[in-house]
Amino acid sequence: MQKTIFITGASSGLGKLTARYFAANGWNVAATMRTPEKETELTQIKNIQIFKLDVTNRTQVQEAVDAAIHAFGKIDVVVNNAGVGAYGPLEFAADQTIDWQFNVNVKGPIYVIQSFLPHFRENKDGMFINISSFMGVTTAVPVGSLYNMSKFALEGLIEGLYYELKPLGIALRLVEQGGSAGNNFKDAIIWNENPAITDYDAITNKVKALITQRDPKLQDDPQIIVDAIYALATKQSEQFRTVVGAAGQGLMALRNSIPIESYLEKMETFFV
Repeated sequence: MQKTIFITGASSGLGKLTARYFAANGWNVAATMRTPEKETELTQIKNIQIFKLDVTNRTQVQEAVDAAIHAFGKIDVVVNNAGVGAYGPLEFAADQTIDWQFNVNVKGPIYVIQSFLPHFRENKDGMFINISSFMGVTTAVPVGSLYNMSKFALEGLIEGLYYELKPLGIALRLVEQGGSAGNNFKDAIIWNENPAITDYDAITNKVKALITQRDPKLQDDPQIIVDAIYALATKQSEQFRTVVGAAGQGLMALRNSIPIESYLEKMETFFV
Protein backbone atom coordinates (compact mmCIF):
# COMPACT_ATOMS: atom_id res chain seq x y z
CA MET A 1 0.00 0.00 0.00
CA GLN A 2 1.27 3.48 -0.89
CA LYS A 3 2.44 5.30 2.23
CA THR A 4 1.63 8.89 3.15
CA ILE A 5 3.70 11.57 4.87
CA PHE A 6 2.40 14.81 6.39
CA ILE A 7 4.88 17.72 6.42
CA THR A 8 4.58 21.10 8.14
CA GLY A 9 6.38 24.14 6.76
CA ALA A 10 6.47 22.78 3.20
CA SER A 11 6.31 26.11 1.35
CA SER A 12 10.09 26.44 1.00
CA GLY A 13 13.49 25.22 2.12
CA LEU A 14 13.83 21.84 3.78
CA GLY A 15 10.08 21.24 3.93
CA LYS A 16 9.58 21.69 0.20
CA LEU A 17 12.64 19.61 -0.67
CA THR A 18 11.38 16.80 1.59
CA ALA A 19 7.94 16.91 -0.02
CA ARG A 20 9.41 16.67 -3.52
CA TYR A 21 11.75 13.83 -2.58
CA PHE A 22 9.10 11.67 -0.94
CA ALA A 23 6.71 12.25 -3.84
CA ALA A 24 9.43 11.26 -6.30
CA ASN A 25 9.91 8.05 -4.33
CA GLY A 26 6.27 7.04 -4.59
CA TRP A 27 4.83 8.42 -1.36
CA ASN A 28 1.65 10.41 -1.04
CA VAL A 29 2.47 13.77 0.48
CA ALA A 30 0.28 16.09 2.53
CA ALA A 31 2.26 19.32 2.26
CA THR A 32 1.12 22.05 4.62
CA MET A 33 1.81 25.78 4.66
CA ARG A 34 0.31 29.03 5.88
CA THR A 35 -0.38 30.45 2.41
CA PRO A 36 -1.17 27.58 0.02
CA GLU A 37 -2.61 30.04 -2.50
CA LYS A 38 0.96 31.17 -3.24
CA GLU A 39 2.26 27.68 -4.00
CA THR A 40 2.87 26.95 -7.69
CA GLU A 41 5.44 24.14 -7.73
CA LEU A 42 4.11 21.41 -5.44
CA THR A 43 0.62 21.79 -6.89
CA GLN A 44 1.96 20.35 -10.16
CA ILE A 45 2.99 17.04 -8.59
CA LYS A 46 0.13 14.54 -8.75
CA ASN A 47 0.74 12.68 -5.49
CA ILE A 48 1.08 15.88 -3.42
CA GLN A 49 -1.92 17.61 -1.90
CA ILE A 50 -1.63 21.03 -0.26
CA PHE A 51 -3.34 21.93 3.01
CA LYS A 52 -3.55 25.29 4.76
CA LEU A 53 -1.86 25.17 8.15
CA ASP A 54 -0.53 27.67 10.65
CA VAL A 55 0.92 25.48 13.40
CA THR A 56 0.16 28.11 16.05
CA ASN A 57 -3.58 27.87 15.34
CA ARG A 58 -4.94 24.79 17.13
CA THR A 59 -8.24 24.81 15.22
CA GLN A 60 -6.49 25.06 11.88
CA VAL A 61 -4.10 22.26 12.84
CA GLN A 62 -7.02 19.95 13.61
CA GLU A 63 -8.78 20.91 10.38
CA ALA A 64 -5.66 20.21 8.31
CA VAL A 65 -5.06 16.87 10.02
CA ASP A 66 -8.69 15.81 9.53
CA ALA A 67 -8.61 16.89 5.88
CA ALA A 68 -5.38 14.98 5.20
CA ILE A 69 -6.72 11.81 6.83
CA HIS A 70 -9.93 12.15 4.81
CA ALA A 71 -7.97 12.66 1.59
CA PHE A 72 -5.51 9.78 2.02
CA GLY A 73 -7.24 7.42 4.45
CA LYS A 74 -4.11 6.81 6.52
CA ILE A 75 -1.12 8.93 7.48
CA ASP A 76 2.03 6.92 8.21
CA VAL A 77 4.61 9.59 9.05
CA VAL A 78 4.37 13.17 10.31
CA VAL A 79 7.30 15.58 9.96
CA ASN A 80 7.24 18.54 12.32
CA ASN A 81 9.42 20.83 10.24
CA ALA A 82 7.98 24.35 10.60
CA GLY A 83 10.28 26.55 12.65
CA VAL A 84 11.39 30.13 13.27
CA GLY A 85 14.14 31.90 15.23
CA ALA A 86 14.29 34.86 17.59
CA TYR A 87 17.82 36.19 18.00
CA GLY A 88 19.41 39.15 19.70
CA PRO A 89 19.90 40.04 23.37
CA LEU A 90 17.22 38.61 25.62
CA GLU A 91 17.00 41.97 27.40
CA PHE A 92 15.38 43.46 24.30
CA ALA A 93 12.91 40.65 23.57
CA ALA A 94 9.27 41.76 23.52
CA ASP A 95 6.55 39.54 24.93
CA GLN A 96 5.13 38.89 21.48
CA THR A 97 8.56 37.73 20.25
CA ILE A 98 8.96 35.34 23.17
CA ASP A 99 5.48 33.96 22.54
CA TRP A 100 6.10 33.68 18.77
CA GLN A 101 9.29 31.69 19.32
CA PHE A 102 7.68 29.25 21.74
CA ASN A 103 4.38 28.99 19.89
CA VAL A 104 5.88 28.01 16.53
CA ASN A 105 8.74 25.78 17.67
CA VAL A 106 7.15 24.08 20.68
CA LYS A 107 3.38 24.52 20.84
CA GLY A 108 3.15 23.93 17.08
CA PRO A 109 4.59 20.41 17.28
CA ILE A 110 2.47 19.77 20.39
CA TYR A 111 -0.71 20.72 18.50
CA VAL A 112 0.22 18.53 15.53
CA ILE A 113 1.12 15.55 17.71
CA GLN A 114 -2.08 15.88 19.77
CA SER A 115 -4.20 16.06 16.64
CA PHE A 116 -2.65 12.93 15.11
CA LEU A 117 -2.58 10.75 18.22
CA PRO A 118 -6.16 9.41 17.92
CA HIS A 119 -5.40 8.35 14.33
CA PHE A 120 -2.11 6.71 15.27
CA ARG A 121 -3.59 5.02 18.34
CA GLU A 122 -6.39 3.56 16.25
CA ASN A 123 -3.87 2.22 13.75
CA LYS A 124 -1.40 1.14 16.46
CA ASP A 125 1.18 2.59 14.12
CA GLY A 126 2.68 5.92 13.12
CA MET A 127 5.83 8.00 13.36
CA PHE A 128 6.60 11.59 14.33
CA ILE A 129 9.87 12.91 12.90
CA ASN A 130 10.74 16.20 14.58
CA ILE A 131 13.21 18.60 12.99
CA SER A 132 15.35 19.99 15.77
CA SER A 133 18.83 21.52 15.79
CA PHE A 134 22.23 20.77 17.23
CA MET A 135 21.48 23.92 19.27
CA GLY A 136 18.98 21.81 21.19
CA VAL A 137 21.54 19.23 22.34
CA THR A 138 25.09 20.51 21.97
CA THR A 139 25.62 24.24 22.17
CA ALA A 140 23.68 27.37 22.92
CA VAL A 141 24.61 30.07 20.42
CA PRO A 142 25.14 33.58 21.87
CA VAL A 143 22.15 35.96 21.50
CA GLY A 144 20.12 32.94 20.46
CA SER A 145 18.78 32.14 23.91
CA LEU A 146 15.12 32.07 22.83
CA TYR A 147 15.79 29.81 19.85
CA ASN A 148 18.02 27.59 21.97
CA MET A 149 15.25 27.43 24.58
CA SER A 150 12.70 26.32 22.00
CA LYS A 151 14.89 23.51 20.66
CA PHE A 152 15.89 22.29 24.12
CA ALA A 153 12.17 22.26 24.94
CA LEU A 154 11.38 20.26 21.80
CA GLU A 155 14.05 17.73 22.67
CA GLY A 156 12.66 17.32 26.19
CA LEU A 157 9.11 17.04 24.88
CA ILE A 158 9.97 14.24 22.47
CA GLU A 159 12.12 12.34 24.97
CA GLY A 160 9.31 12.50 27.53
CA LEU A 161 6.72 11.34 24.99
CA TYR A 162 8.80 8.28 24.14
CA TYR A 163 7.57 6.45 27.24
CA GLU A 164 3.93 7.31 26.55
CA LEU A 165 3.84 6.36 22.89
CA LYS A 166 6.18 3.41 22.38
CA PRO A 167 3.75 0.95 24.07
CA LEU A 168 1.11 2.13 21.56
CA GLY A 169 3.28 1.34 18.54
CA ILE A 170 3.97 5.03 17.83
CA ALA A 171 7.56 5.98 17.02
CA LEU A 172 9.32 9.25 17.82
CA ARG A 173 12.42 10.55 16.10
CA LEU A 174 14.57 13.70 16.34
CA VAL A 175 16.72 15.09 13.54
CA GLU A 176 19.31 17.63 14.71
CA GLN A 177 20.53 19.66 11.76
CA GLY A 178 22.74 22.71 11.64
CA GLY A 179 21.48 24.67 8.67
CA SER A 180 21.89 23.91 5.02
CA ALA A 181 22.56 25.66 1.74
CA GLY A 182 19.35 26.94 0.19
CA ASN A 183 17.36 26.74 3.42
CA ASN A 184 15.15 29.71 4.21
CA PHE A 185 15.71 29.82 7.96
CA LYS A 186 17.48 33.19 7.90
CA ASP A 187 14.30 34.63 6.40
CA ALA A 188 12.30 33.37 9.40
CA ILE A 189 14.32 35.24 12.04
CA ILE A 190 13.36 38.19 14.21
CA TRP A 191 16.20 40.20 15.76
CA ASN A 192 15.71 41.73 19.21
CA GLU A 193 17.20 45.20 18.96
CA ASN A 194 17.54 48.45 20.91
CA PRO A 195 19.67 51.06 19.10
CA ALA A 196 20.01 53.06 22.33
CA ILE A 197 22.06 50.30 24.00
CA THR A 198 25.33 49.21 22.43
CA ASP A 199 26.67 46.85 25.10
CA TYR A 200 25.70 43.75 23.09
CA ASP A 201 26.66 45.05 19.65
CA ALA A 202 29.96 43.21 19.23
CA ILE A 203 28.64 39.72 19.87
CA THR A 204 25.29 40.38 18.16
CA ASN A 205 26.98 41.60 15.00
CA LYS A 206 29.27 38.58 14.92
CA VAL A 207 26.43 36.10 15.27
CA LYS A 208 24.29 38.02 12.78
CA ALA A 209 27.11 37.86 10.24
CA LEU A 210 27.52 34.11 10.81
CA ILE A 211 23.82 33.54 10.16
CA THR A 212 23.15 35.95 7.31
CA GLN A 213 26.49 35.83 5.48
CA ARG A 214 27.49 32.21 5.94
CA ASP A 215 29.33 30.85 2.93
CA PRO A 216 27.05 28.29 1.22
CA LYS A 217 30.16 26.18 0.59
CA LEU A 218 30.50 25.74 4.37
CA GLN A 219 26.87 24.72 4.83
CA ASP A 220 25.54 21.19 4.65
CA ASP A 221 23.92 19.88 1.51
CA PRO A 222 20.20 19.89 2.39
CA GLN A 223 19.81 16.54 0.67
CA ILE A 224 21.69 14.82 3.50
CA ILE A 225 18.97 16.03 5.88
CA VAL A 226 16.25 14.77 3.53
CA ASP A 227 18.10 11.46 3.25
CA ALA A 228 18.12 11.18 7.04
CA ILE A 229 14.38 11.87 7.18
CA TYR A 230 13.74 9.30 4.45
CA ALA A 231 15.88 6.67 6.20
CA LEU A 232 13.85 7.16 9.39
CA ALA A 233 10.49 7.17 7.60
CA THR A 234 11.31 3.94 5.76
CA LYS A 235 12.85 2.38 8.91
CA GLN A 236 16.23 1.95 7.27
CA SER A 237 17.38 3.74 10.42
CA GLU A 238 15.73 3.37 13.80
CA GLN A 239 17.84 5.92 15.67
CA PHE A 240 15.94 8.02 18.16
CA ARG A 241 18.28 10.97 17.62
CA THR A 242 20.02 11.65 14.31
CA VAL A 243 22.63 14.41 14.20
CA VAL A 244 23.11 15.51 10.61
CA GLY A 245 26.00 17.51 9.19
CA ALA A 246 29.63 18.19 10.01
CA ALA A 247 28.99 21.10 12.37
CA GLY A 248 26.51 19.30 14.59
CA GLN A 249 28.46 16.05 14.67
CA GLY A 250 31.70 17.85 15.50
CA LEU A 251 30.14 19.91 18.28
CA MET A 252 28.36 16.87 19.71
CA ALA A 253 31.64 14.95 19.86
CA LEU A 254 33.36 17.90 21.53
CA ARG A 255 30.55 18.42 24.05
CA ASN A 256 30.63 14.75 25.06
CA SER A 257 34.42 14.65 25.43
CA ILE A 258 35.07 17.50 27.88
CA PRO A 259 33.42 19.07 30.96
CA ILE A 260 30.72 21.64 30.26
CA GLU A 261 32.86 24.46 31.70
CA SER A 262 35.66 23.69 29.24
CA TYR A 263 33.17 23.43 26.39
CA LEU A 264 31.64 26.82 27.17
CA GLU A 265 35.10 28.41 27.33
CA LYS A 266 35.98 26.98 23.92
CA MET A 267 32.75 28.27 22.42
CA GLU A 268 33.26 31.67 24.04
CA THR A 269 36.65 32.07 22.36
CA PHE A 270 34.97 31.38 19.01
CA PHE A 271 32.03 33.73 19.38
CA VAL A 272 33.39 36.57 21.51
